[in-house]
Amino acid sequence: MPTITLTTEEYNALITERDGLRGELRVITVERDLLQERVKAFLRQLFAARSEARGTDQRDLFLNEAEVLAPTHATPAAREVEPNEIEVAGHTRKKRGRKPLDPALPREVVRHELPESERICPHDGSALVEMGVETSEQLDIIPQQVRVIQHQRVKYVCPCCDQGIKVTPAPARIIPKGLLTDAALAWVVTAKYQDSLPLYRQAALLGRFGGDLSRNTLAASVVRAGEAVQPVINLLRDHLLDSDLIHGDETVLQVLKEPGRLAQTKSYLWAQMNGAGPPVRLFGYAPGRGGGQASHLYAGIRPGAALMTDGYEVYNGIAQTNALLHLGCWAHARRYFVEAEAALPKAVRGPEQPATQFIAAIGGLYAVEKQADSMTVVERGRIRLERSKPVLMGIEGMLLRHLHSVTPSSLLGKALHYLHGQWPKLIRYVENGAWPIDNNACENAIRPFVVGRRNWLFADTVGGAQASANLYSLIETCKANGVDPYRYLVGLFQALPLAKTVDDYEALLPWRLAA
Repeated sequence: MPTITLTTEEYNALITERDGLRGELRVITVERDLLQERVKAFLRQLFAARSEARGTDQRDLFLNEAEVLAPTHATPAAREVEPNEIEVAGHTRKKRGRKPLDPALPREVVRHELPESERICPHDGSALVEMGVETSEQLDIIPQQVRVIQHQRVKYVCPCCDQGIKVTPAPARIIPKGLLTDAALAWVVTAKYQDSLPLYRQAALLGRFGGDLSRNTLAASVVRAGEAVQPVINLLRDHLLDSDLIHGDETVLQVLKEPGRLAQTKSYLWAQMNGAGPPVRLFGYAPGRGGGQASHLYAGIRPGAALMTDGYEVYNGIAQTNALLHLGCWAHARRYFVEAEAALPKAVRGPEQPATQFIAAIGGLYAVEKQADSMTVVERGRIRLERSKPVLMGIEGMLLRHLHSVTPSSLLGKALHYLHGQWPKLIRYVENGAWPIDNNACENAIRPFVVGRRNWLFADTVGGAQASANLYSLIETCKANGVDPYRYLVGLFQALPLAKTVDDYEALLPWRLAA
């Protein structure tokens, strides 16, 4: 073969070209790995289990209660069983038995007796006498009863002239001339906003029992009810803004008929809850997710209060504008590492992986919180300083070691940079035993709305979105205070038209009207 002779310039050019190709290959390889990681993350979002639990040491910290309580291998009859613990020498045994029916439920006694011909002793022919009864109970359900309340306003007339005609005034109603009674309206509202039953399904359900109402009639009634409760919502906001601790979150809400905007444009429902005093859960509609739309929801908040949110930048502006102490959410920080760990190939997963190490360390923080759950604020603050602070120092050390050694656009890189950006807010909770470690309480409050949205999908108008926010606020506040939402709404709809003063409206707050 002939020998190829290269000049120095040609040789150097080939070396440069080779190095350039190697660099391009490395870039392409990194881009390929990042794309594969994103594909795995998307597939996990679509098909993988939603639970973030991993391993027996942290399972109880993050599992949904339903997953913990529900038996995995049980017949339908066995699912009704509720365990009670009884002491047995040497250990505790689970005693199983059917859960008794609520003693407060009304009871109808059905007495079963032997025929007269069988009440004779087969041995000596004596008549049998009653010595007691054996009792068993079944739960009976009466389907919806639809009836019409006919209001007759009596007219009076003077028998001597035509000028003395009087008519009994109509009773005050939350919706003047409304078609639904207070109880019926409360049923529709709770069915939609507590049970996630869309109005068209309610109309079909009522139609089976003779209540032939259109979906538009129900929708108009719900919107007007949501507008009528605004004074109570304003008082709830006053109570919330006066709290020393407020949680904030937001989620998407689509409104079809919004002036100047396409039907596909995203709007938002902002959630707020207090961390002290009677529990308040508030939802507010806004056409966007920017600081301008959210600022009015926090206008009037007490300076120096604590604000617990995720890492969304708008909350930083709210905290700075209102001189708030901004707390970070460890559940969000952990979630990024869970996603990074889930995207790893199974062959390389293990305790030596940085994502796994961070998850284990964060689990140590939650283990302290679980132990301190029943403690006083002072005791919780002390145990956090003793046990959580060293764990935080260890997490910070790992963060500094790995922050600049990982591709920033990878899932692990995003987790590290989120943790680094949120670090001052994430470690602040150890300064006060009354401050929470995460924003899970607010996420739990907003979850019923997210579940309902899967059924009714969108709001038709801005007025409907605002009314929905008000009614969701009342129902979730009732649930947080241990008040039955249906019974509360019935009482509220009856009393609201009669309220005149601030004290009258204060008496209608969920924890006061229920009392």
